[in-house]
Amino acid sequence: MTENKGHDKYRGPVVMRRSQVDSGTTDQRLLESRGPTDWVHTDPWRVMRIQSEFVEGFGALAELGPAIGVFGSARTKTDEPSYAQAEKLGRKLVEAGFAVITGGGPGAMEAANKGASESGGVSVGLGIELPFETGLNQWVDKGVNFRYFFARKTMFVKYAQGFVVLPGGVGTLDELFEAVTLVQTQKVTSFPVVLVGVDYWSGLIDWLRQTVLAEGKISEKDLDLITLTDDLDLAVRLMVEARAGHGPTAPVAKQPE
Repeated sequence: MTENKGHDKYRGPVVMRRSQVDSGTTDQRLLESRGPTDWVHTDPWRVMRIQSEFVEGFGALAELGPAIGVFGSARTKTDEPSYAQAEKLGRKLVEAGFAVITGGGPGAMEAANKGASESGGVSVGLGIELPFETGLNQWVDKGVNFRYFFARKTMFVKYAQGFVVLPGGVGTLDELFEAVTLVQTQKVTSFPVVLVGVDYWSGLIDWLRQTVLAEGKISEKDLDLITLTDDLDLAVRLMVEARAGHGPTAPVAKQPE
């Protein structure tokens, strides 16, 4: 028999009985200036941090207007063709009436933000805490930093009306396939996903078609969710058409002969 037998303790929606009943109260721990600080690293406290990231993100972007997410490698150097291409893309999207949202990092993201900012558009960066990157690039005019990838990804999907994907690595692939998955499973309203860089991305498209599709792991209509091109004007036009509600995204472009 324990002294807590028959005694229920409530902590908000949580009920504790028997050996789970603890001493003290939540208010007591909040106001206590002494004692251990391990509680700031526990899961219940993380929930509050997660909530705050959603609140800050929604508050910062709620009045953004039409926007396009641009993804690409943080390792793209300023003298690479992909950098100039991303900068040009940022300008063209602004000229078409879009804000530009990137991950806020260096490389291709920086270039797209630069093109948007220099064109007088809204240049947005959604940063993420990483051990090997240092904050938002200088061309971000409105930035939000996140601890959690899933909160950051929600902002991309909620506030971007389409994705343009430049050559990139693991992070870029993650963003690409998450977008396609969300459209495929109808978790989001269908929006255009454009891969820019035929030489870079053709091997991936070939593998999806010749292996994944051939083995029945995806359907032809899944591939139709992706457009492959080198034409920035086409990429922007697809975004404009989607904004106006003009039908589905164009099918995957075939690799040039």
